[in-house]
Amino acid sequence: MIKLFNVSKRYGQNVALADINLRIRQGEFVFITGPSGAGKTTLLRLIFGAQRPSDGQILISNINLGRIRRAKLDLMRRRIGFVFQDFKLLSGKTVFQNVAIALEVTGERQAVIRKKTHQMLRAVGLSRKETLYPPELSGGEQQRIAIARAIINDPIILLADEPTGSLDPDITKEIMLLFRTINLRGTTLLFATHSRELLRDTDQRTIHLRKGQVVQEVEPE
Repeated sequence: MIKLFNVSKRYGQNVALADINLRIRQGEFVFITGPSGAGKTTLLRLIFGAQRPSDGQILISNINLGRIRRAKLDLMRRRIGFVFQDFKLLSGKTVFQNVAIALEVTGERQAVIRKKTHQMLRAVGLSRKETLYPPELSGGEQQRIAIARAIINDPIILLADEPTGSLDPDITKEIMLLFRTINLRGTTLLFATHSRELLRDTDQRTIHLRKGQVVQEVEPE
């Protein structure tokens, strides 16, 4: 599903990632962990195609991201969902509009947009708050909007960058159950976190980064 071969990323003289080799199987739930500055966000952004590696190759479903045209890369990115730690919601748009926009940019018909957005908001428990605005909601509710927006296009891959970093423990449990449900439906999920609590009892594969390098991989028993 996802393959990285000798991938490095530099910003000037700063090395964000160095010689990364990884294979993520279809349908896996993988934690990417490490301290701040380890390279977690850079790794996700490279897989998303938002940046290109300085060296190496990235393949998704055997398609080389460095060799396809920009238009095809944009189409592929529509099948990859990205959940940000800071939500990146539009405060001047309603809950419904924040989720629907992910379909609108694809040119989908309005009838389909309305139907799928209603369905997705029901799935994340926000159907009664469609007309509210993000500032009127809790942090956990805002994160559920961000998740709904990321998965409404039925992504084959979901990337989550510290999505529970600013949430309290009870809300974190709810969000993690939602991610596990998404993964059980077949979506490949890469979840970046530095939370020891999330990793303590996990039975998922865990990749540890430090200073831009993979220092440990722990496979599920």
